[in-house]
Amino acid sequence: MLPAAMLCLQRDTDPRWVDAAVEHLDELLADHAHCEMKAASSALSLAARVPDRPTLARALAELAREEIDHYVRVLDELGRRGVALGPPPVDAYAVELRKLANTTAGSPHRPEHALVDRLLVGALIEARSCERFRLLIDALRARGVADLADFYEELLAAEARHYRTFVDLAIEVAAGDEPSVRARLERLSAGEALICARLDNAPVVHG
Repeated sequence: MLPAAMLCLQRDTDPRWVDAAVEHLDELLADHAHCEMKAASSALSLAARVPDRPTLARALAELAREEIDHYVRVLDELGRRGVALGPPPVDAYAVELRKLANTTAGSPHRPEHALVDRLLVGALIEARSCERFRLLIDALRARGVADLADFYEELLAAEARHYRTFVDLAIEVAAGDEPSVRARLERLSAGEALICARLDNAPVVHG
């Protein structure tokens, strides 16, 4: 198991989540596909907002390209299972987390600070995915579902890398002021923990 604290998360996922996820793998995979598409769209949206920062825009575009690749791979897995993707559900976790970035007490309002917040929200989403994929991998291996465990093992490495990329980009936008970025990440993480506590343990990536 990958402790949540290693990823700056302040709350471990409820063990009941992994039970629900393994029992409803088709539903989990469909939600996962939608999450990958949303992650790609979000990264591209951010890239479009920083035409004056080509290095940042390129990093976000590269991240989006990898998310699209993951989306296609999850679609392939759904196809092998004969499962239709279906319409995207409302992602209450992501909605609340992005709202938190705009409303947390003390949140600065200068454009570069808003961008730092958006990047740190991305980092937290990737971190939670990473933590949950680790739980899922262990549960799948325990149940002998080796092929899907291997699939998520590979994606886990990418999620961890994306988490680090978002944090590094936030520090870059903050002109190298890592202490302030880490402090902001800690405040947002505290809010993320409260969001997780309010959500149920549905078989979705962030529920």
